[in-house]
Amino acid sequence: MTNTSRTFLLFVTAIATAFTLGKSIVNPATISLNNNYTLPNSVTLSQWHLTTTKPLTSHNHKPAEYITGNLIAGKNYSYQQQQNILNIEMRYFGDTNGNLKDFITSQTGELSTVLKEDSRGSYSIYTHDNKAYLSACINPHGKSTVTSDEFNRNLMTYDTSLNNIIPWLLGQAEFRDKRCLWAHLSLPLDNNIPVKDTYADLETAWFDWYDYWQANYPQR
Repeated sequence: MTNTSRTFLLFVTAIATAFTLGKSIVNPATISLNNNYTLPNSVTLSQWHLTTTKPLTSHNHKPAEYITGNLIAGKNYSYQQQQNILNIEMRYFGDTNGNLKDFITSQTGELSTVLKEDSRGSYSIYTHDNKAYLSACINPHGKSTVTSDEFNRNLMTYDTSLNNIIPWLLGQAEFRDKRCLWAHLSLPLDNNIPVKDTYADLETAWFDWYDYWQANYPQR
């Protein structure tokens, strides 16, 4: 192939790519979520024994009113460890902004002092009504988040990679995977146990919970 032919081929390829990209931006492909997805009845949590699993009631779903998005599924998991009862409310959202801040500040009055971060990402841990809580959004890719800013930064980091852009151009995937598994863990406070120890129990459970869902995230 001559240099002229090679240059022409590269030019045509560039034009075709630009056309496809422009078309995708104007009329992006939409991939429907599985709105019939249900959370599993059993999730193994090390050091804890699962006692009950039940759907979240309309009363339990009230916290979801603080979050923008399509609530697809919700379930309540109860675990026991000796006398301790761990409760986990799990909600699966599609097309969300991942903003848990409004709900958390309604419980605490602020966010900055209860926002924590580790290698898995951000989470909020606090006390309210004689219980200790840990709350975070588990994302399809990347780290856990609490605020909409963190959620969007995570999207920019993981959803604009070449591996995601190509399937999007081919109409095989959405450009932004705006899903969130909102995990809301709680343990009762005990006057005989320091709050920091209850927090430590919550965090240990959260790390196992996060690792499970990262490996078993719902399929779209």
